[in-house]
Order: sequence, then structure tokens, then C-alpha cells
Amino acid sequence: MEIHLNRVDYMQVGVTSQKTMRLLPALGKKATQKVAIADHDGILTCFGMKKGEAVPVFKTLPGQKITRMDLGGAVGTPQEKIFICSGSQVRGFTKKGKQFLTFEANLTETINAMHVSGADLFVCASYIYNHYCDCKDQDYYLSGDKINDITCLSSENLTRPAPVLACQDRVLRVLQGSELAYDIEVPGPPSVLELYSKEGGEEILYGTTDGKMGLVQVGERSAATKWEIDNDKKRGGILCIDTYDIIGDGVNDILVGRDDGTVEVYGFDSNNEPTLRFEHVLSESVTSIQGGCVGKETYDEVLTATYTGWVTGLTTEPQKAEAGPGDEVRMSKETQSKVEALRAELEQLQLKVLQGREQYQQISQSSTAVSAVPVFSINDKFTLCQDDASYSLTLEVQTAIDNLLLQSDVPIDLLDVDKNSAVVSFSECDSEQPNGNFLLATYRCQANTTRLELKVRSIEGQYGTLQAYVTPRLQPKTCQVRQYQIKPLSLHQRTHSIDQDRPMNRLSLVGQFSFAEIHAWVVFCLPEVPEKTPAGESITFYFHNTFLGTQLEATYCKGEGHFRSDNISTISILSDVLSKEATKKKINLNISYDINDDSVSHTLKMIHPKLEYQLLLARKVQLIDALKELQVHEGNADFLIPEYRKILDESANLLEEYKKQPAHLERLYGMITDLFIDKFKFKGQNVKTKVSSLLEILDNYDLNSLLDFFNEA
Repeated sequence: MEIHLNRVDYMQVGVTSQKTMRLLPALGKKATQKVAIADHDGILTCFGMKKGEAVPVFKTLPGQKITRMDLGGAVGTPQEKIFICSGSQVRGFTKKGKQFLTFEANLTETINAMHVSGADLFVCASYIYNHYCDCKDQDYYLSGDKINDITCLSSENLTRPAPVLACQDRVLRVLQGSELAYDIEVPGPPSVLELYSKEGGEEILYGTTDGKMGLVQVGERSAATKWEIDNDKKRGGILCIDTYDIIGDGVNDILVGRDDGTVEVYGFDSNNEPTLRFEHVLSESVTSIQGGCVGKETYDEVLTATYTGWVTGLTTEPQKAEAGPGDEVRMSKETQSKVEALRAELEQLQLKVLQGREQYQQISQSSTAVSAVPVFSINDKFTLCQDDASYSLTLEVQTAIDNLLLQSDVPIDLLDVDKNSAVVSFSECDSEQPNGNFLLATYRCQANTTRLELKVRSIEGQYGTLQAYVTPRLQPKTCQVRQYQIKPLSLHQRTHSIDQDRPMNRLSLVGQFSFAEIHAWVVFCLPEVPEKTPAGESITFYFHNTFLGTQLEATYCKGEGHFRSDNISTISILSDVLSKEATKKKINLNISYDINDDSVSHTLKMIHPKLEYQLLLARKVQLIDALKELQVHEGNADFLIPEYRKILDESANLLEEYKKQPAHLERLYGMITDLFIDKFKFKGQNVKTKVSSLLEILDNYDLNSLLDFFNEA
């Protein structure tokens, strides 16, 4: 059962944060609902639709940037009071716009997540969770990693309300008072939580920054995962979720908004499994999503708010009438007046632009006028993608991007992105000089591009900074710089547990350093480690390498650290970087190694399938031109053996894949060479002279002869 929804744009406010738009409850059974939306200018706008026009109900004065919004009210009454937070302050407004609450939470950091339930207010700022009842302090909790969202469950089966925190370290933490009851492991860093049923209950939906979604049933002492949806189509991360019966089958559907502009509706099939029923792509990230009735009575719709503040509806109301030849197309009075109003508005805007341009020309020629730099906000995200071990850099600007300059002082590869239509050009770099560049690339964007997605792949062991210079189409020309750290073990990702049966190498450090110091070194080396020093005496983190699948365990406390990995190169990189960092602090380290020779052949066997696949791909690509020539020469390809015919049939895909993976083979060769050098480095031997023999073996690759070479050398 498919649904057809038509897009309608309602209005535009300023730049918005995640979860800052809500629909107020309807007054009657079929009445339209009012929309409340808050933006970075600090303005809360509430509007309703009358005869196809957005009519404001109220609008507050500008102030500090608003980061979250929630609806509340006494238990059992319509939840129509609007709560917004900006800075560390929470304010409450009635549906008419009268402010009835100003509450200062006295937090040193900005509130980034909030939930209101009756007289209870739950707020989170970075690592801190606070619970207030009637504005009096109740509970407090310090989380181990950044808190991205919060919700609270209350049902007959739970003795007391259970707050649930979505934390960056891939867990949902369920609290009981000020204590942690238990945590739930999820497949990615959770970015958003939503109750499945508006009436309460124990089921909670989560969405992750890498685009996965799931439903968890939360109990007193444990939780059960009902279902999970993987991100097979490589869509963006999930920013907002809502539940609403848009299909009209009596079951709540799931509405999802993603950071690449995708809006999805999931319905449930007869086996109660979620299936995709509808999707639509907007040009910018979707920060809020709600289901309800806004534009016209009796027509349900999915309402979205985007990063630059557009409020857009996807409505079930048919928007176009079709007429055959000879039929008259009759416009209703309402449509005619709509068209006339739009034309008048267009003329006014064009006139305004002309006047503005003339004024700017006059001012720019005067000797006393001062040029001010226009301020614009950038929404950026730099994340490691697990599937292809590359970093995805997403930049979103509130106005059109003119060009983007990428500069890196470490060797990185730029990978092709299908969604990216910008023209890229590379400049020559002199990487030999101190502070030289390894990459200078310019992306020239097409008109009206506000969002740009790039993919880069780094090399482990090489660390530094990637800088993006963003220039929008604004006068006078201005540019903003964003910096991203490429860490020494940049392709490692946090995980919940590792396989303890693998052959492991061990690196141990002992020295006069504090817990905070060694934690700062680990943060410097590895991604996804919280910057705040963990509570307690010691800590253990687990990682896996997204490119090779090898693993790492880091356990450390004051004065000592132990690192275990099945990849000897990981241990070598850690050893180099940690001793360098300690030397900077003038700390004397006592370093010891326990090297397991079996781990080298184990790592080579893990590289083997990847290397074999890439060599086969390279061979196939080399054959394509010759086979095409034969095909032209002979008139057809029937005389070729099936294997060659298959290569010809798949030639487009093979070339596409080969183009997408530049330097993939060299990357694998580099890893094997590093492994070879590192193996003998720990034995105190320098084997750099034998690298040429190793490369010869790799050119005529065979796993057994490679293993023999490693053992005999």
C-alpha cells in the first residue's frame, strides 16, 4: 500500500536546531493545528493556516539562540504549553503567546536536550543530566559521554518514571533517580529518541548519526530490542522521528527526517515489521518532523522544518488537477487569489532587490562607509563511515555556497560522491617543505547549492589537520574556516566488545603521569573518545579498525596504561605517538612490549580477501579496452569465453568501482609494508632494504609465498 504526498511550503524562519518545531493539539476532532517553531535568532513563532495563508498567532522578540522545544501541560490535559530552552534558561509560553515561566537551570553549559512531563523538567547539557520537579532540584547524573537526547518513560509496569539518555558512546542509559539502572547497546551513536506511543508506554524509538533506527522495549531492570533497520541505502544520519497514522490503517507510522534531506514514512506490514512506504528528498537537512493536520481540515500531512528554517508540509491533499484535450481547466476562487498574491509578492521582492543593489552601489563608492563582514552560520559534520572506512564531511550553509577550498597537511585521498555535483580542481602541492600541504582542492558549486558532501580517506599513522575554507555567495566576499583533526589511528571506531581469542600484541606504559594526562593522549590518538576525563580510577575502551577489521583494547589509569591489539602496526603507531606526547610534557615513560608472532600472519590473512579482490578488479579493468577492441573487430562478443563476456557486460560498473577506489591497492601494499617493517622493528632489526623484494612478491601475489617471506626474513 503506497501513499502519495504533495509538497507545500508554508513559511521560512531563521536557522533552526534539531527538534525545535512542534504541532499544538487540535481544538476539535477535524480542526487544523497551529505550528510552533523556534530559531537561532531566538524568535519563537506560532502560526496557523487560513485560506492557504500562514497567519501568525504570536511571535516573540529576538534573543539568545533556541536549541530545543517541547510541549507540556498538567497530566491528563491537552499538552499545549510551549517550553523552549536557550543557553541555560528554560522559558514557558501559553498557546496565546503569554510567557508564564522563566527558569534558570544554573548550568555552566548550554542545554542541548530537554523533556517536559507534567511538573517534571528534564534537561541535559553535554555530559550533565538534571531533573527538576516544580522547578526544584531532584536528581543529577554525570554521563560517561556526551548526551544527545533525552526522553522519559512512564507506564503502569514501571514503579517510577524512567528517564532514558541517548549517549554518543553508542548506548542508551536508563536512569533510576540519580543512579544508572542499566544501559542498552545500540548499533551507532544515537542522535534522537522518541516515545513510540504518545500516551506513554515502554517502547522507545531511537535514530543514530549513521542512519540506523530501532525500537526498544524498556523494563525495570533490562530492555529488549524489538527491531532494527540498517542503513543499506547509505542515507544520511537521523535527526528527528515522530509517530503518526498518516496511512490511515489505525497503526501509528514512523516519520523520519535525515541530515541529507530525506523524509521517510515507515508503515507496518502484516508481520508487524516496519517497511518503507514513502520517501521524499528536500535540499537541506530536516531538523524537525511532525505528523498532523495543518493546511486544510481532514487532510493529514507530514510537517518538516529544515536547517535554514523552511516549514514544509507533505500533504495528502491533491495539489494538481489533470485535464484531457479539449477540457477546460477551472481554477477555484481560492487558487486564483493564491496565484495573484504570489505574483504581487514576486514583483515586490524584485523591486526590493533592485533598490537594495542600487543602494549598495552608492554606498560602496562613498569614502566614509565601512564594509561589514556578513555573518553566516555553517552546520558541519565530520564522521567516520563504517562501510567503506572513509570520513564523510558534510557542510551546510544558510545561503548558497560559491566555492570550498580543502587543505590538508597529511596525505588523504578524496573519494567520489554521487550526490556531489560540484566541479573539483586540484592545485600542485609541495609536501617536502616543513608545514607543506599534501592536498589543495577547490570545489566550485553550482547555483543554489547550500549543502555539500565530500568523502576523504586517511592513512593510519599520518596525523594532522584538514581545513575547509567556505565562501558563500554573499557581498562583500567573506570566508569561514573549519578545522578537522585527522588522528593517528583515524580509521578506528568505538565498539562494545572485542574477540578475546585472537592473537594479541601488548604495549604497556608506566610513568609519572596523571589519569587526565594519559586520557588526553588517548583522545589525541583515537576518534570517538569523550574529551572529559572519565569518572573513577580506571577505564577500558574497545575499538575496531573499519578498514581491516583488526581490534584494539585500551585500559589505563593513573601511572600506567595497557594497549592490546591483533595488529602490530596499531601498537607501533601508539608507541610512537604516546612517547612523543610524553616527551613534550617531559614525562619519563617506561615502555614494554609483548609481541605475538602469530598476530602478523593473522593480520595478513585479514588483508588477503581485500587484496585479492582489488587485484582481480585491476586485472579485469586492464582487459576491458582489449576486449572492446576485439568486439568491434569481430562485430560481436559471442566467440569469447563466458568469463570475458561477463567482464564486457559489467565494464561500466567495474570502471565506476575502480574510479571510486583510487589508490586502494597502494593503500593495501602500504599496510603490508608497514606490517613487515613493524614486525622487525620490535626485534630491533631494520629491514627497509628488503622492501623491494616484498613488493616483487606482492606484484605476483600469493598468500602462502607472502607468509613464507615474512617468516623467513
